[in-house]
Amino acid sequence: MTQNLSIRPSPIAGQWYPGSARRLAESVDEYIQAACLPELPGKVLAVIAPHAGHVYSGAVAGYAFAAVRGLAPELVVIVSPMHQGYPQPLLTSAHIAYTTPLGDVPVDIEALDALDAALRPLLGYGLRRVQNDREHSLEIELPFLQRALAGPFSLLPVMVRDPSPETMQALAKALVQVLTQRGGSHLLVASSDLSHFYPQKAAKVFDQEMLRRIAAFDPLAVLRAEDEGQGFACGRGPIAAVLWAAQALGADQVQILKHATSGDVTGDFSQVVGYGAGVVLQNRKEIGDTL
Repeated sequence: MTQNLSIRPSPIAGQWYPGSARRLAESVDEYIQAACLPELPGKVLAVIAPHAGHVYSGAVAGYAFAAVRGLAPELVVIVSPMHQGYPQPLLTSAHIAYTTPLGDVPVDIEALDALDAALRPLLGYGLRRVQNDREHSLEIELPFLQRALAGPFSLLPVMVRDPSPETMQALAKALVQVLTQRGGSHLLVASSDLSHFYPQKAAKVFDQEMLRRIAAFDPLAVLRAEDEGQGFACGRGPIAAVLWAAQALGADQVQILKHATSGDVTGDFSQVVGYGAGVVLQNRKEIGDTL
C-alpha cells in the first residue's frame, strides 16, 4: 500500500477533548484515577471503551484505561467504527502518525501492511488508506492511552464500515495472524458507544442487554442484537472483531467495568447516549484458536 508521509492533524482537539496539553493530561488523569476497579483476575488482552467527547464519556472510558494503567504494550490495535460515508468496508490511516496535544503516536506501517496482506485472501480486499479523515472514534482513545500506558507505543488503526459477521471474523483472523507472527506485546482496543437517543429508562434496558452479550463473550450475539431490536452499539463490529481475536489469543473472560449515559452528565434524560467500559482477560495458560 502507498502511504502519505505526513502526520494526521487532529480534527477534534479543542472540541471533543481539551486542546491544551496540560488541561488534557489533567482531565484524563482525573478520569483514570477516579475509576474504582474490581479485582481483575487475569492478564488484560483487550478493553472496550466509549468514544464520545470526554466531557460526556470520559468518566466511563477512565474505567477501561485504568485497567491497562502501567502496562507497556509495544503495539496497540484500535478497532473503531467509521462514521463518515466511505464506501469501503475496512479503512485505515494513510499517515505515519496521529497527533494529539500530548504528542504524536506513530502508526506501525509494517503491521498495517501485514494486516492488509492477511485480509486479502480472506475477503478479496484489504484496508483502504484514507488521508485527513475526520473520524473521532479512533482518535478519542489516544489521549487515554498516552496517559495510562507506561511507555511509548505504536498504533495499528482499523476503522469499520461493514460490521457483518463475515467481515468481522475475517478481520479477527487477520489480526491474530499478524499479532502472532509479529510477536512482542500488544493490546486490543474496541471503540464503541451504546444506544443513541432513547429515553434514559429505555436506554438502560438496551444497554444492559448489549453489555450482557459482551460479558457472555458472544461476538455473534453482539452483532445480532441490533437486528433483533434488543441492543445497540455503533461499534458492534469492532467489539465483535476484538472479542473474536482475543478469544483466539487466549482470552476467556470479559468483565463489564462501568455503564452510564450522557444524561448522567447533563441531567437531560429525554434522549441519551449510552456508554460502557469493559476488559477482556486471559485466565488460562493455553492459547487456542476459536475462530
